[in-house]
Amino acid sequence: MSSEPWLVVIDPQVIFADPSSDWASPEFEAAAEVIESLLPEFGDRVLVTRWLPTASREGAWGEYFAAWPFANVPADDRLYELVPRAAAWSPHPTLDRPTFGKWGSELVERVGENPRLVLTGVSTDCCVLSTALAAADGGA
Repeated sequence: MSSEPWLVVIDPQVIFADPSSDWASPEFEAAAEVIESLLPEFGDRVLVTRWLPTASREGAWGEYFAAWPFANVPADDRLYELVPRAAAWSPHPTLDRPTFGKWGSELVERVGENPRLVLTGVSTDCCVLSTALAAADGGA
């Protein structure tokens, strides 16, 4: 296990920040300030993720997007962009996944096997928690 932890900032996207979004977090700006205060502790060991929907609306995804029609837009829609301030948080390209949790081979390739991780984001009950549980199961 690496002794240097990575900060993984999960999904700081317009869809969670814009007050007109049905998924807006009222505490997004406060969370962003806390995240920015953490950045100096991690140097270049910061990754930013994005949730991007797949083109498929098969199975449960069809029901999901039927329940949230405002989000039923292509992955290149501005809703799925990073908020402008988050673009500067990491020197690395974003890790984009069509899953709520971000743990997987793509993240392992970037942070190494059995890493130490500090996870943060604004959708804690969904994306952060699902990343944390899978990462713990994966040895992080």
